[in-house]
Amino acid sequence: MLVVFLMMNIEKRIKEANGRLKNNYCGLKIEQMGGRLYLRGTFPPKLLSGKSKPYQQRMSAANANPEGVKIAERLAKKISVQIDAKTFDWSDFLGIETFDEKPIGQLIQEFERDYFHRRTRTFKTETTWNVEYLSVLKFLPKDATLSINILKNIIIEKSQPDTRSRKRFVSTLTIFGKFAGLNPELSELSGNYSLAKRRPRTIPDDKQIQDGFHLIKNDSWRWVYGMMAAYGLRNHEVFYVDLTTLKPGRGVAITDGKTGSRIVWPLHPEWFESFGLGFPQCPQINLDRPNRIIGETVTRYFRRANIPFSPYDLRHAWAIRSLEYGIDISLAAKQMGHSLEVHSRSYHSWIDEKATQRAFDVATQKSDRPRPPI
Repeated sequence: MLVVFLMMNIEKRIKEANGRLKNNYCGLKIEQMGGRLYLRGTFPPKLLSGKSKPYQQRMSAANANPEGVKIAERLAKKISVQIDAKTFDWSDFLGIETFDEKPIGQLIQEFERDYFHRRTRTFKTETTWNVEYLSVLKFLPKDATLSINILKNIIIEKSQPDTRSRKRFVSTLTIFGKFAGLNPELSELSGNYSLAKRRPRTIPDDKQIQDGFHLIKNDSWRWVYGMMAAYGLRNHEVFYVDLTTLKPGRGVAITDGKTGSRIVWPLHPEWFESFGLGFPQCPQINLDRPNRIIGETVTRYFRRANIPFSPYDLRHAWAIRSLEYGIDISLAAKQMGHSLEVHSRSYHSWIDEKATQRAFDVATQKSDRPRPPI
């Protein structure tokens, strides 16, 4: 709490100092970047900058504390007078950290290059870039100079409070701000969204899942449905199953899941036989596309086949079924390709009283393990 108070106190002092500077027609303002205060404004070009006209730059002024704000304000007034009188000389400030301002559009390009320097460019990484980063960064004014206020305004204007979108905006712009050297503190805008607060879903039970299997007339798509139901696969993962591992009573290998390769066991094991999963008939679709697009192909087929729930509901059902079998949550998370935290937040928020009672009965040996309906 003390740290938060001190941060708020510094922000207030900076705002008050900038107000005084503005009222005195000072062309510089104070900004905080991490633990330092900087003066930002239009400075004359440095000797070796290659530029002939003044342009936006930042100059390090003081540590980010109450006394530092006073030092920065005095320095801003002094330099502003020198700039106006055309007596400002960079040689008087040798050793002080400075850097040139870059337009936001250039920073985004550099951020993208840095992202793909650290990750191989694939459909998966390009999808992550487009969905997690570019979908947010595209709202930034490309010709403007980046500031914390711009980041905050974009978050407030382009996303609703207490939503998943708001959390994405805060996360992405915090990372981008740090890349640009701002080190912004934006967490107070995140709100209260959490996976546990999502609208409850109606997860199909085993009988509904089996009925859905028989609604599909196409053999290859029926096999896809059965694999997703028995193994809790993501939409695209069924096309990356190592078929040599597909044997009764054994786990199946996923070679290219969202979170890498893994082994998954069927729940219910009986579905391996009843769904004919040992005789793979995978649809011939174009796999030279991002996984998200492949997954949408599955969703569209489900819709055309009049399946009364989404493909991902089969995955949710597998997660809940793992609890009913008494499988340790860490093992279930591993099979689903999740961290333990994500698994708990994503799936156990949908476990209802009936499922919990069945799990308790299994754990206390009041009933046999769950079996699919006949």
